[in-house]
Amino acid sequence: MSGDGPVPFRARRLGRKFREMREAAGFTLERAGKYFDMSGSALQRWETGETKPNVNVVRSMMDLYDCRPEGLLDEVRAVRNLKAGEGFDYADAEEEADLARELTLLHVPGLLQTEHYMRALFARVFPPWGMDKINRVTLSRLNRKDRLMSVERPLQAHVIMAESALHTPVGGREVMGAQLRLIAELAALPTVTVQVIPLARGAHGGMRAEFALLTFPYPDYPGMLFVPFVNGAKREDKEGALEGARLLFEHVSCEALAPNESVELIERLAGDLYGP
Repeated sequence: MSGDGPVPFRARRLGRKFREMREAAGFTLERAGKYFDMSGSALQRWETGETKPNVNVVRSMMDLYDCRPEGLLDEVRAVRNLKAGEGFDYADAEEEADLARELTLLHVPGLLQTEHYMRALFARVFPPWGMDKINRVTLSRLNRKDRLMSVERPLQAHVIMAESALHTPVGGREVMGAQLRLIAELAALPTVTVQVIPLARGAHGGMRAEFALLTFPYPDYPGMLFVPFVNGAKREDKEGALEGARLLFEHVSCEALAPNESVELIERLAGDLYGP
């Protein structure tokens, strides 16, 4: 992969597993590399995802480290089969991010959605999807939410949504009531910041576009911007685009209600619009 552009997120994640296995077994890069007939720097490139791993060497690695994670060899094969440009979808990217910023106008941001809200949203917005795909995507999104409460690798999330998204009864009153209560609950986490752009604000900077901006802990690849469109999302990693999105997000954050005021509004709407 080295020299072919950014390292795919799946490769970075696999490399991190190699490093964790080595460190748990008490080996330095140089000492472990000798067993695999490679230098410490070469092994380090495996651990950063820069070099595609060899299946047979990984088998030897599992023996040396006395660690055999389930599905590891399948992950190795999947990374080896990645083509240029693959491995950068949103779920993979978010798994590697340490900060996720999302601006939405029409719906509740994905990380804050309840299962019933997700299912109702997918069924209406993506009618060609069958139940199998809805189940698969829903499970994936629910699992991604776990990082908001992770101790080892927490994901910081700052979401801004238009108040109109809270007035749209996706799934009906009961589903929306539970959805708004969950948003208020998640907003209490130290990893989550929630802001709402009130209807009374009128026109605002967020009307330019919905987007998600991910920040990574990698000096060689600091961030990625996702802008949704009809058939998916446009992906952008150029510094100019990232800086523009950061500035727009900061501008809209100043226009939105403060986090505590946002939660007060959400709780009030939960009772007024969707209460018993």
